[in-house]
Amino acid sequence: MKKFIDKLKNIWSIDELRKRIVYTILLILVYRVGCLITLPGINPNMIDDSSNSGGGLLGILNMFAGGAFNRASIFALGVMPYISASIFMQLAGIVIPQVAKMQREDSGRRKINQYTRYLTVGVTALQASAYVTYLLNTQPYAGAVAQNYSAFVFWLSTVVILTAGTLFVMWMGEKITDRGIGNGTSLIIMVGILARFPGAVWQEFVDKTASGAGAGGLLILLIEVAMFIAVVIGLILLTQGVRKIPLNYARRIIGSTNQAKEVSGNRDFIPLKVNSAGVMPIIFAQAMMFIPTIFRGYATSDGAAGFINALSDNHSLWYNLIYAIMVIAFTYFYTALIFNPTEMADNLKRNNSFIPGVKPGDDTANYIATIMDRITLPGAVFLALAGILPGIASLVGVTSGFSYFFGGTSMLIGVGVILDTLQQVESYLLMNHYDGLMKTGRITGRNTAGTTSAPSSAKGISA
Repeated sequence: MKKFIDKLKNIWSIDELRKRIVYTILLILVYRVGCLITLPGINPNMIDDSSNSGGGLLGILNMFAGGAFNRASIFALGVMPYISASIFMQLAGIVIPQVAKMQREDSGRRKINQYTRYLTVGVTALQASAYVTYLLNTQPYAGAVAQNYSAFVFWLSTVVILTAGTLFVMWMGEKITDRGIGNGTSLIIMVGILARFPGAVWQEFVDKTASGAGAGGLLILLIEVAMFIAVVIGLILLTQGVRKIPLNYARRIIGSTNQAKEVSGNRDFIPLKVNSAGVMPIIFAQAMMFIPTIFRGYATSDGAAGFINALSDNHSLWYNLIYAIMVIAFTYFYTALIFNPTEMADNLKRNNSFIPGVKPGDDTANYIATIMDRITLPGAVFLALAGILPGIASLVGVTSGFSYFFGGTSMLIGVGVILDTLQQVESYLLMNHYDGLMKTGRITGRNTAGTTSAPSSAKGISA
């Protein structure tokens, strides 16, 4: 405990780090206050929280927005439109050569960031229009919309406020990245997710210690906490797991003609991440599993209706089986999109480095691609297991709120962002000649353990 307190004192004694932490906390407080401010024309007392959708794509949006989506807040869309625009520009760099060229240049990256902001405005306006329809036609908000508002005035004011709210959240994320402790967008998403954690733990405690739960309720709660800690440890291993490929550098001549000296080649390694796709496969799979619910009303037979209902229930065997298969498939698909072994082989050749026993060029690219395919399979399987764990936890008696933290999107993002933040803090400690946060080794974030991480604008969900 004394060493932990000493670490905190060392962190607080660094003037620049202290200012960055305080600045980050203030902006996060502003964001959390904004999540509690309801849109004009909405009576918050009339919203039926118990009927709000807690699953599917809307559940993901509400989770990323820190509950603001279900509250009809001015930050209801959160930072998701900006994330969507960032991912679109990232994928555009893969299929459009001009965009890929811009991504390799400083001036081009600044233009891409500007285009991403413009695209965010358009995406937010479209999502805000759909959100107005959702408010006007969904049961939890029946009667919550003020009757003295005309439909056009309510639509216009809501679209403008939601767009301004998303742009403000985007601005706060960029400021946290520049003047705070970094990873601003990721931190905002993580704070929104973890804001529900204390309430979920308390609800689980109340449920297990209630008078009708029996004498073993507290023991069951302790077992659940132990399993939760084991899940967190497993997610840390999944996030930081790498396969190191040995790498040698050729002998080089350094210096002018008169003072030239030969430097012997040194050894290094290429860290290939076991889970290069991050949390994106789970998000894609959850979005795809939400599609069958759209056709629920068109089912004409009992068998078809039952199958669609099974695909909507995260407790059913069909849901978990199809969902796991889709996560594995999307993991391979997204890894193939963001990982380019040919480009990596070319970079090694330009830097006079090579893999022992492998010829430079195509042989190196094929070797790296083969290794990546092999390590992606266990990564995809463990990612699929993490995706279905919340449904399994809920099936064995964990309350729905607490079961969300037994894996899935929420904990993958939370674990990754916490590791990144601790890495930032540790870097400041080492630069100021303090000991790191760990006795042995250094904390490795999501974007330093491998070479295939996404651009910083999309770190919150893809790295």
